[in-house]
Parts: sequence; structure tokens; C-alpha cells
Amino acid sequence: MKYHHEKIEAKWQQYWAENQTFAAKNNSDKPKYYVLDMFPYPSGAGLHVGHPLGYIASDIVARYKRHQGFNVLHPQGYDSFGLPAEQYAIQTGQHPEKTTRENIARYREQLDKIGFSFDWSREVRTSNPDYYKHTQWIFIQLFESWYNKATDKAESICTLIQEFEKNGNANVNAVCDDNIIPFSAEDWKSFSLEQQQKILLQYRLTYLAETEVNWCPALGTVLANDEIVNGVSERGGHPVVRKKMTQWSMRISAYAERLLQGLETIDWSESIKESQRNWIGKSVGASVTFNVKNHDAVIEVFTTRPDTIFGVTFMTLAPEHELVAQITTPEQKAAVDAYIEATAKRSERERMADVKTISGVFTGAYAEHPFTKEPIPVWIGDYVLAGYGTGAVMAVPCGDERDYAFANFFKGTHGMPEIKNIFNQDISEAAYGEKGGFELVNSDFLNGLDYKTGTKKVIEELEKIGAGKAKVNYRLRDAVFSRQRYWGEPFPVYYVNGLPQMIDKKHLPIVLPEVEKYLPTEDGQPPLGNATVWAWDSVQCSVVSNQLMDNVNIFPLELNTMPGWAGSSWYWMRYMDAQNENDFASEDALKYWENVDLYIGGSEHATGHLLYSRFWNKFLKDRGYAPTEEPFKKLINQGMILGMSAFVYRSEDSKTLYSKGLIKDKNVHPIHVDLSVINDITNELDIEKFKNHPLYSDYANAEFILEDGKYIVGREVEKMSKSKYNVVSPDDICEEYGADTLRLYEMFLGPLEQSKPWNTAGITGVSGFLKKLWRLYFDDNGSVIVNDEPTAEMYKSLHKTIKKVTEDIENFSFNTSVSQFMICVNELAQQKCHHHAILEPLAVLVSPYAPHIAEELWSALGHEGSVATVGFPKFEEKYLIESEKEYPVSFNGKMRFTIKLPLDLTAVQIEEIVMADERTQNQLQGRTPNKVIIVPGKIINLVG
Repeated sequence: MKYHHEKIEAKWQQYWAENQTFAAKNNSDKPKYYVLDMFPYPSGAGLHVGHPLGYIASDIVARYKRHQGFNVLHPQGYDSFGLPAEQYAIQTGQHPEKTTRENIARYREQLDKIGFSFDWSREVRTSNPDYYKHTQWIFIQLFESWYNKATDKAESICTLIQEFEKNGNANVNAVCDDNIIPFSAEDWKSFSLEQQQKILLQYRLTYLAETEVNWCPALGTVLANDEIVNGVSERGGHPVVRKKMTQWSMRISAYAERLLQGLETIDWSESIKESQRNWIGKSVGASVTFNVKNHDAVIEVFTTRPDTIFGVTFMTLAPEHELVAQITTPEQKAAVDAYIEATAKRSERERMADVKTISGVFTGAYAEHPFTKEPIPVWIGDYVLAGYGTGAVMAVPCGDERDYAFANFFKGTHGMPEIKNIFNQDISEAAYGEKGGFELVNSDFLNGLDYKTGTKKVIEELEKIGAGKAKVNYRLRDAVFSRQRYWGEPFPVYYVNGLPQMIDKKHLPIVLPEVEKYLPTEDGQPPLGNATVWAWDSVQCSVVSNQLMDNVNIFPLELNTMPGWAGSSWYWMRYMDAQNENDFASEDALKYWENVDLYIGGSEHATGHLLYSRFWNKFLKDRGYAPTEEPFKKLINQGMILGMSAFVYRSEDSKTLYSKGLIKDKNVHPIHVDLSVINDITNELDIEKFKNHPLYSDYANAEFILEDGKYIVGREVEKMSKSKYNVVSPDDICEEYGADTLRLYEMFLGPLEQSKPWNTAGITGVSGFLKKLWRLYFDDNGSVIVNDEPTAEMYKSLHKTIKKVTEDIENFSFNTSVSQFMICVNELAQQKCHHHAILEPLAVLVSPYAPHIAEELWSALGHEGSVATVGFPKFEEKYLIESEKEYPVSFNGKMRFTIKLPLDLTAVQIEEIVMADERTQNQLQGRTPNKVIIVPGKIINLVG
């Protein structure tokens, strides 16, 4: 009976689907375990073999936990809003919903073929109205909340209104806009409703504000920092400029300290934690204000080195700083305007990364030193970012390398004075950036002090004169939440007299309207401005021509959509109760599942998705909707499976193609070759296939220079990509070798967290292992399983494997488990083991890794139903305890024979047995040894 993977895998995939084998329950006496993958964006390309790596690992853990008696939630869904589908719609005219649906169908087909134990009854799609109505509801909750620093959590805006009605805002300690105007309770009551709404908007957790954004004219939308690569859009490579726009933003900055402290409570890799710490960027220092001469304006700076205040040589503002236009002199205006225009073409990330380029312009204005009253020239420079700190720095070149380079670059230029040295250290060659090893000089009342005492003293003096105070600052900025796109969640917002109002929950979801085109309108409005009819099912309200109509009143709707991270910032909670029509999840379901026990996904989401999702989870916890502070207890970042690209080498004139071994000293150009035209194992090019391939028609008449009659291609490890033609489809592997082989091979390639190259040639070894496993249960005529008592060696092989595999899964070291399976099966084959008592636990042991063959073997052992929830084999130490020892028996240090003896014998007993052995007598030839050396369990040596 042969192993036919295609029949077995189809059979059990159908069984699992029909019997809902992996459906989790929301109430169970079993302990819960929630294992989650970062859900995929369904692109048109489908999955390649690199994509399932993390899914296979999570599936092994999910299956293992079921075997251990857990109620396992292992769901899957699709992050299905996004720019790629919209761009495809613009190019082809197809509705993004249609292409997204088709892409999802393709993904589902591929995922099913690999045999994942997903609970598909809980599938979510962020672009489905029944999902994003809850995203809209969460947005409303954010709008209806403020952050109370006194209680250190988000609270209902109603509590803030009550405080305003009783006491005004004098005692309110909130995260809010800058420059809040104080008012009394009487003032509040006298304000019009419109005035009150404007004030509340300054406190809400989601708010409208004019913000510096990354604007991509070609795509007609704002881009997040992680959607920009080398100053251009990741999608299409289009130019990106900095631009001020009125946008929805979210006060993630309110949670900066909690996001920082929460990292100490979760089991994540130190590298991911450090990425988040750096992104949050906590700094302790002082806020200092400088008056601008001949202006009412004040420049506020944040500095971590207030002790260096007497070393301020110049000031630098970000080109986007709101004061630049106010303080720039007429003489400098042209130069400043030109510099601002040039800077707008560089992203913040690009400016931060570029430490070599020095550029800036003098504004013509001067600030006033708070203590000496000396004039300080004010420059603008793109190394200062409007979104970090206050967008202004007090430049102390003697203590900062970048300020030092800037001052020297513009030395002698109008507006750049000599560098002031306030350290008793030499700065002729470089700045002195240390916080120790110096005394302050040329620093008035700070002379002779060190960093700590100087910092404390200067803050005291700044507070006395009202020019500064101690402050903790965070690099983390509020998150821009608007996108000028079609394919995203509509905001549940309409406007009355320009002020935002939330649409009542009973009218949710606000569904995306049909539009004729997905580009911005002719007058620059977002694509939703193209809608002619936009309605939802309600007797009282409807939307017509982008406006809310309530009786006779018509109000404009928000035409922006939410960013891609909106739907992914809470999706793990929807999985807990995915069919709930009224709430995003019931209180009971949330209480039962709490949060994710194991989360597996890519490290590229460290400062995007993982930060935003922690923020939303903490907010929902504050408002009583989430049961825990942190969403993901343990996080593992899987590495990348790299592709093995293939190359041919063409001559300068493209008339000749040289085989890999013949390119030395030749002027050749490598060309990526589609893997379909080569033998992936021998690396030989199929020349006829190559010539007939549409990609390479230009080389149909080229001359091929061969090695030993073959054209051997070059190979190189690169990221898998369609553009490199090195993508390997899991469909092809599953068809030829089987899904179980694919699963085992991906785990076998190396540690989960490491990147590793794909090599199809290596998969045959894993395929052979499964066939060898099969032969323990079947021969050509059928089952060979026997009920005989296994030997001690058989038990030993099994229990070594139980011990190793259990430890490996607990430690997420899946590659070494596969190695142990191979060792075990080889040993059992040598032992001619077909014993039921060994093969039954072996089938369960293999099940998490190769579930299809395990199910078939379990059935062959006489069981009905699935192996999926059978108890995992328990390791028993007794089977590894050796009862006998095979001793080497030596004469004068030379081993002559071996003897197997019980391990519990004493040295005297061992000597008696050895001396009585016929082989010993033959060696001694009647002599008596001078000495008998015996170490029980180790050696026997007869001397003399």
C-alpha cells in the first residue's frame, strides 16, 4: 500500500471542514489558549513559499496545545483594505471589492491546501461592512473620550464637560492641544454650543488639526512613514512632499509612558522592545523659552542639556515651523522660501537618516538669551523636524556634533557667530558631548558645576524668571488618521458649521458608496467626493450626494477614509466573537479569551501595527471594553524565506549568452531568469524553453556558450519577489511532494526567527522521510502493524523523541524536532518496529507537524475520528534509564572483547564474572593478573 499524499491530504482537509474539527468554543471547562498570526493582505500574486512560514509554526503550537487539552482559538482573516487594490482599480476600472474578493478566494484555496487548523467560522475581513461598522464605533468612542492625567487613563468626554460646568478648566490636567485658553464655569456656561464644541475638540482623543503630512501627488493621498522608501512612495515609486493639511489625528502620545512601561510586562524579543522604546523616545530635560527680538513671538525648545544654556551660539527651526513665516526678514525671504520648497521634497525619515548633508538658511531674525539677553541668530535647517519636540533647537556647537558641523560649515556667514566653549575641555577638533569629566566655564552662575548639579541649578533659575521648567518629552507624535483614498473605512462623521459630529450608532455601518472613478475630484477632494448616491438603511436618515439629510437639514460628510491600520488595531478581539451582530465582541467572550497568548508575525511591524494595536487595546481597557492592558502576551518574529534567484549572462551586444563557469574576464550582464526554464536541482537551463518564453524573446537567436554541453545558470540568494522571478509557489510543492512535506521542510530549514534560503533540491530528503514513516505502518500489501510487546530499544527511541519534541515545541525550536523525527524513524526501521504500542504515540507526536499523514496513520491504527484532540504522549524517564552496560574488556590497555553486564553490579561482582569468562582465560593463558582495574559503568582493565 503506497503513500499517496494527494488522496490523503484531500480526504482529511474535507473531513476537517465538514466536521468543524478546529472550531473553538467561547465557554469551556478546558484552559484557553489563543494563538494568532498577523493576518495577510490578500494581494493578486497569491502566496509564495515564504508566506506560510509563520503560519506553519503557529499551527504546530495550536495543534500541540489541543493535544494537551486546551481549548484553542486559532483564527484567520484578511487585512483587506489598502492602497494596492485601489491603485489596481484606478488602472483597470475594476471595483476594489471585486479584486479583493477574488484575491481572498485565491489565498483561501492555498491556505486550505497546506492543512492549517484555522477556525474558519471566525474569519474576518476588514473591508466587510459588518466588520468595519465596529471600527467606526471605536472611532466614535475615541472622539467621545479625553485623557485624564490625574487618573492616567481615558475617560468619557462627559466627565470633562461636568468638570467644565462646575469649575471651568483651571484644575483640568489633560493631554490636549497647546495654548489652551483658561476659562471659568461661568465662562463655559456662557459659551455658545459651537464655542463649546471647539473647546472640546482640543481635548478629544481623536481630533481635527492642521498637520504636516507626507503628501504623494501622484497617488493623491497622504502616506505613513512606513509607506515611503528613499523619499518616494513604496507603491509606484512616486515623489512625496511635506504638506500641511487638516487631518484627523489620534492622541497616541497620551499613552507614551504606558506604552513604554507595558513593554516590561510582555514576553517579546528585546530587539522589538528596543525598537518601540526608540520610537517612543523618552527624554528628560527642560522646556526653555526664548523671546524673539522685535517680535511678540516666543521660541520654545526642549533640551536634554539645560546645563549648556550659556553655550547657545545659534538657534535652528524646522523649515515647517509656524514661526518661520512670521520672523523671517524681507532680505532673507527669498532664500528661506526656496529652502522650504526644496525641503518639502524630502521625507522626515530621509532627513533623519542623512547625517552627512549640511544645509540651512539664516532667517535674519534674532532671539534673546533668557539670562544674558544677548542676541542669538535664528536659522532654519532640515535636520530639525517639526514633528519632534517643539520643532526648534537651541544649538550648542561645543557640546553637540551636528551643531558643531553646522556652525563650522556656515562659519563666517552672516548670522553665524563664533562657537562658544563652556567646557574646560578642548573643542578645537570636535564637540565635547560627554555628560561627565568636565566643569562648566563661561557660564555665569553655573561656573564650576558638573552636569547633574548644573542641570538642577539652571532649571531652578529658569523657573524663577518664568523662562522654563523641567519636562519629560517623548519623540512619539500623534498619529495622522486621515487618508485621501477610496478603499478604506468611511468616517462616521458629518459636519455642522464646519464642526464634526458623530453619526449615531444605530446608523452604522456607513458603507462605502459607488463611484465612477477612484481618483480625487477635479477640485481636489478625496475620491469619495465622486459619489452621487450614498445611503444606508434608515427611515430617519440617508446620505445623498455626500451629504447627511435629516428632515430638511443637509450636512456635508467626511470624505477622507481611515488608514489601513484602523482595522488591524483591534481585529484579535473580533475573532473572540466574530458572529456578534451588535457588539465587536460580547463581554463574556472577551473575559474568557482575554488576550492573545502567542502572536507570530514579521518584525517590520514593530513601530507600526504593534504600537497602534497596543494603543487601541489600552484605550478600550480604559473605557471598560477590553479585559487586559496588553493585547499580545508573547510575540515571535519569524525570519524570511529567501529565494534562490537564477541568472544567465549576456554579452554587451546581447548576441551571446555565457554559461556561469565561462564568464571570468568577460564583460557580461546578469539577467534574472524565471525558475520555470531551469532545472532547480541541477541548475541547468532549458535553452528551448528559455528561447520560447515571452520574457526572453529578444534572445531567441542568441548564441549559447556551454560547459560540457550544458548551460549552467548562476544562483544567488535574494528576497523572494515576482520582479526577480525567484518565487516558488506552495501549490507546486503541495502537488508534487504534499503539504506535509512542505510543512516539515519549512520548519527543517532552520530556526524560526532566522532568515534562510529556499532550496527545492533539499525537499526530497523530507519527502523520503515521510515515505519511510509510512513503511513502519504499511507494506505493499497493507497494514503491517502488530500487537507484540516492543523491545526496550523501541521504547527508548520513542521516548527520546517524545522528550525532544515536547521541549522543542515549548521552546519554539521546530527545526530540531524534524531532525529528531528522522532519527527516530531510522532507528525504528532498523529495529523492524511495527508495534502498535510504539506507532500509536508516534502518530500523535508527528501530528502537529504533518497532520494529514498523522490522521491517516491514526485511522490505520483502528481509531475513528480525528487525531487532533488526542492526548499528547507523555515522556517517561524510565525508558531512557540504562539497565545494562556494554563494557570494553582491556588487557594492558588494549581492548580485546566486550561484555554486557547489569549496571547495578559492584566492582567485586564484575571482577568475578569477568575472571570466569572463557575469553578472559584464553587471554591470560593461566597467568594471574597483577592488577584488576574496574570502574563500574565505565572500564574493565586487567594489567600484568
